[in-house]
Amino acid sequence: MDLFQELQNLLATLRRDAVPHALCGGLALAVHGLVRATEDIDLLIEASALPRLRAAVEPLGFRFDPCAMIFQNGGVTIYRLLKTAGEDFVLLDLLLVTPLTQPAWDTRCVAETDFGPVNVVSPAGLIHLKNLRHSGQDQDDIRQLQSLTDETPDT
Repeated sequence: MDLFQELQNLLATLRRDAVPHALCGGLALAVHGLVRATEDIDLLIEASALPRLRAAVEPLGFRFDPCAMIFQNGGVTIYRLLKTAGEDFVLLDLLLVTPLTQPAWDTRCVAETDFGPVNVVSPAGLIHLKNLRHSGQDQDDIRQLQSLTDETPDT
């Protein structure tokens, strides 16, 4: 499956159904001009929008895993959806807005792309999210994101 085609179809569906969301993760970096390899689609959403989002994307072939992944002592909750086609697949990770992730949600903006407007977390918001995990890839991303913003990263 073509990740960018899946993203385009997903975003068009969310726009059509007016589901509030913001792209985050590796594809959000690409929207901001920082391209790196990624294998999934990450969205930041409010918990109240989860049923609407699920109803919107299941006709696209995404299947919901009701077991949330919980990190940061309950401050970060992620639901995973999977779309398969033979041996090929696409992961859609839904990061819920919580008090810990709210600062990133508050920075969302609309970016114009080749396939239309995209609701995306700002570079400062992405830095905030990436500081929650501290992986090597996240630290590399933070260094690149800092070149796009004058803000210093959260600790």
